[in-house]
Amino acid sequence: VQLQASGGGLVQAGGSLRLSCAASVNIFTIDTMGWYRQVPGKQRELVARITRGGNTNYADSVKGRFTISRDNAKNTVYLQMNSLKPEDTAVYYCKGSSGLGYVYWGQGTEVTVSS
Repeated sequence: VQLQASGGGLVQAGGSLRLSCAASVNIFTIDTMGWYRQVPGKQRELVARITRGGNTNYADSVKGRFTISRDNAKNTVYLQMNSLKPEDTAVYYCKGSSGLGYVYWGQGTEVTVSS
């Protein structure tokens, strides 16, 4: 399974970006898809995740601003990021987890929010 993340870039505070994570397989076969982020010197942290059934979880820091969604027909998971803040600056990674314990990571896409 390969995951291809895209959509990062430079944006001003208050702006929006949409990240995409395209999978090489039918994402309906992957139990949970998620977005994580990491800044230098810190651990990778969960941003948002969505289950096959559509249940979602968000980090407290992004609730109300970010929305995760999945398009099974396009085998793609999205992260819509609104009202971006400088503290959202990080490398964002998508992750897939199967019920059999397999974990797949995509390459990172960098998001920079300027103040």
